[in-house]
Amino acid sequence: MTPAPAEWPSLLDWKRRIFALYARIRSAEDPVGAWADFRRTRDEMFATHPQSPVPAANRELFRLIYFDYDPAARVLGEIAPAEPAHFDIATSGDGTYGFTRVATAAFELAGSECTLDLYWLDGYGGGLFVPFRDATAGRDTYGAGRYLFDTIKGADLGMDGGRIVLDFNFAFNPSCAYDPRWVCPLAPPPNRLDIAIAAGERYSSS
Repeated sequence: MTPAPAEWPSLLDWKRRIFALYARIRSAEDPVGAWADFRRTRDEMFATHPQSPVPAANRELFRLIYFDYDPAARVLGEIAPAEPAHFDIATSGDGTYGFTRVATAAFELAGSECTLDLYWLDGYGGGLFVPFRDATAGRDTYGAGRYLFDTIKGADLGMDGGRIVLDFNFAFNPSCAYDPRWVCPLAPPPNRLDIAIAAGERYSSS
């Protein structure tokens, strides 16, 4: 969606700040310190930035909430090529977004062997997209799932020795969790995990 003429400077500033945040996260030697930076930056942006997904009337009292940091929730996914397959992924609105599954990432978490599909956004520039939904959804976390990667918007946890970094402490809600005016792709069936992942952003509607 093309921004209104008066909005593009603030939208560009939001994107620059998110890209800069994830660059710091990827280069940080201390994951806990990076997580503190992640929380601090997002708290400030959600409360004060013109492009905050939270309605302006609610920003003063709104607070992002998280599970405690869990070192065990940071895992490395073994990437395996997958036959490219197009998916029209359902959104929080009436339409769909087109993605292509480009690979899978296998990892162990909470004693379970898990796999997530890795998607590439169809469209100019593309971008890696990794949504997921786990057993906390609808109870402690947003019912439609959370995101780990959304690189077209700057959310990129990087790679480590050829494996993809899946640090669920940095899992975050899609913008539609805060205001239905945002339309967001949701976690498709292949990325719905049976385990409970008590890490990352929780859900508050207040």
